[in-house]
Amino acid sequence: MHKLVRLSLGACTCYRVLHGVQNGARTKLLTPKPKSPMCYLSWNGRFSLKRTYCNKSTAIVDLLQQESVQRHLHGLVAEYHHITQRLENGFLDDAERRLLNRRHVELLPLVTAFQNTEDAVKDLKEVEALLQSAEEDEQMVELLTEEQAQIEKRIDGLRNELLQSLIPIDVHDTNDVILEVVAGRTTGGDICQQFTREVFDMYQSFSSYKNWEFELLNYTPAEYGGLHHAAARISGDTVYKHLKYEGGTHRVQRIPEIGLSSRMERIHTGTMTVIVLPQPSKIDISIDPKELRIDTFRSKGAGGQSVNTTDSAVRITHIPTGMTAECQQSRSQLQNRDTAMRVLRARIYQQMLEQEGEQRHSARRLQVGTRSQSERIRSYNFSQNRVTDHRTGYMSRDIKEFLRGGEALDELIAELMAHADREALLQLLEHGGPTGEGKARGARTLDS
Repeated sequence: MHKLVRLSLGACTCYRVLHGVQNGARTKLLTPKPKSPMCYLSWNGRFSLKRTYCNKSTAIVDLLQQESVQRHLHGLVAEYHHITQRLENGFLDDAERRLLNRRHVELLPLVTAFQNTEDAVKDLKEVEALLQSAEEDEQMVELLTEEQAQIEKRIDGLRNELLQSLIPIDVHDTNDVILEVVAGRTTGGDICQQFTREVFDMYQSFSSYKNWEFELLNYTPAEYGGLHHAAARISGDTVYKHLKYEGGTHRVQRIPEIGLSSRMERIHTGTMTVIVLPQPSKIDISIDPKELRIDTFRSKGAGGQSVNTTDSAVRITHIPTGMTAECQQSRSQLQNRDTAMRVLRARIYQQMLEQEGEQRHSARRLQVGTRSQSERIRSYNFSQNRVTDHRTGYMSRDIKEFLRGGEALDELIAELMAHADREALLQLLEHGGPTGEGKARGARTLDS
């Protein structure tokens, strides 16, 4: 039996199969679990409504098999081997060697993932060939089928790793963010302010769900428990990467429960805006104090003891750009001033990022827009218990669960990230991206 298995296995690396047969092991046949569907889009710079459903592994395979992606991938692998040969050549000056070493390190994860994937595919083909020749040996078929399932699972992970190594990265993905919510100015009234509070609470709950730190910077309440404006600093692991596509106009449709609008007992429509800004470090930007105008005023509120009787609220204006930031959260003028400076610094930093290249759109302008309903990215229809993202067609039929800021919101954000990553790679190739001399993982902005 031992000799028979050795002959049948040939050069296959599946040693566990041989060991199992030698010891008379009987294992259960593993049936791969059905994979959750994932939707991918046709996206020309922005999200569209066209959806094609397929499982994640199939989508990755289809993408990796595209001719442009294959050409790009093999070009980078060839570049890596070319650099390896040059580094082995002793006739290089120090500057050139440092440059090649840096590029060699950049390409190493991609080449490793590529080689591991190729090796795993070869192992799978060997197991499949053995399955065809061992149809009458039930024990052998059972062991080989188990081995086949495990190799297929490993290939799925390796292909995903390979794809991730190809996708251009956003250098700000690891940044913390300042997240602002603003009630709509043109429509909604009370319903808009109440919805703004619910959305802000949703992101606070989502931060807790992701184990992020949520620091309140400003909170301007409205009547009937609503919210005019609020800002928070969210810090943690890849916060900007997860939240950058949340910026934009959010629309609500509901029958108001409280306030003046509730007396009409009909569906009202309102909007609010979410703004997501990458939080810079102090070394990213310096502001001349002479370019600032600082005004103080009494904080606003619903009345009574919640209104400060001193001029502790602070508004800071950056004179060259006209940008302003204000804070009235604390009773301490110094604390409010420090908080307003952090928000202002983030806004100026965002403007600097937008001016880096002529081909980049204004991320803040795209998010804020005119706050009209035509620019909405997501709708929350309470009467139909439905949340719809208009960029992907994502739909949730449990609006209360979605507003809890847990798994449902995380699922939508993961879908947005997957679409954006896929299209970033395709756009890179479409616009003559690196095919051997460029970088495998270059900088990508919010609008790339």
